[in-house]
Amino acid sequence: MADTVKLVKKISRLAEGKKKLRFMEVCGTHTVAIFRSGIRQILSENVELVSGPGCPVCVTNDDYIDKAVEYSSRKDFIVVTFGDMLKVPGSRSSLSAAIAEGANVRIVYSPLDCLKLAKENPRKKLIFLAVGFETTAPTQAATVLAAKAQGIKNLFMLSAQKLVPPALKFLLGDAKVKVDGFLLPGHVAVVIGANAFNFLAEEFQMPSAIGGFEAEEILTALASLLEQIDGGKISVANDYRSVVKAEGNLSAKKILAQVYEVADVEWRGIGKIPASGLKMRDEFADFDIERVEPVELERVEKKSACRCGEVLRGVINPTECPLFGKACQPFHAIGPCMVSVEGVCAAWFKYGGNNFKW
Repeated sequence: MADTVKLVKKISRLAEGKKKLRFMEVCGTHTVAIFRSGIRQILSENVELVSGPGCPVCVTNDDYIDKAVEYSSRKDFIVVTFGDMLKVPGSRSSLSAAIAEGANVRIVYSPLDCLKLAKENPRKKLIFLAVGFETTAPTQAATVLAAKAQGIKNLFMLSAQKLVPPALKFLLGDAKVKVDGFLLPGHVAVVIGANAFNFLAEEFQMPSAIGGFEAEEILTALASLLEQIDGGKISVANDYRSVVKAEGNLSAKKILAQVYEVADVEWRGIGKIPASGLKMRDEFADFDIERVEPVELERVEKKSACRCGEVLRGVINPTECPLFGKACQPFHAIGPCMVSVEGVCAAWFKYGGNNFKW
């Protein structure tokens, strides 16, 4: 507790006399931890925290959900997913609605659970919804390698993995996105390494710090950002050295590169970002459901007052969306930012009330 108080005082001292500074956390877990620990309320008035596209469920595009729902409606398929994907709205429906209509959808805690399910259901085609950032993608790649080694022929991936560094570069090219520094995701950095973010300092002169998820760790990273601004020496501060190495996890990166290659992909609310996602290599095409049995769906354009895209880019706060807390609530979410427990809007709703800086 004493260290936390010292860090808060240090942040206040470094921020004193400076213009209002906006720091973006790029991780849904950070967003929740910041709210839960009350960090927003104890920071200096001229230090503002905004949330970025750090929730993989939230940035998964409509057409991906539509494909998942379509596959789940077919009798010879079982769709396997993490629980937070169930209520994500597509352009037509959601997986939870499909389940109510009889779709075969199973929830797992790890993609490796799919290996056992596939063996138990040899006459079914299992599709795992491979959604996530660099944190979860290696385990998904390992599942494919294990399936191949074990001769499992009925397990497939519907891939929608995203890569964080290209998204940050894209945000910095958006004139509407105004940030003075990044609180970088510790979980992602564990895999790809601190060096993967060096471009922020070298190309953009953007202060950044890799932080853990306890209050003291987050405050330490925020203090690092202010020290860079105060001293004029911009870098990528690794304030999560206990688990993050400069080069990352070489074994995880090797597995990932073996199964996947970089691709241009769509981010919900942001658009197509070059080299910001993953697709399965040709050697593993037999595990790519979109190549084995593709579905063609007519795109449905939805009209909605939901401003999730702007929230994901840190352009507005959730309370500036006209639907927030009214038509859009966790039990009746209009946009994906309210669906996931790591979604920005869900965090604001759960930890809000009098704690908001309206």
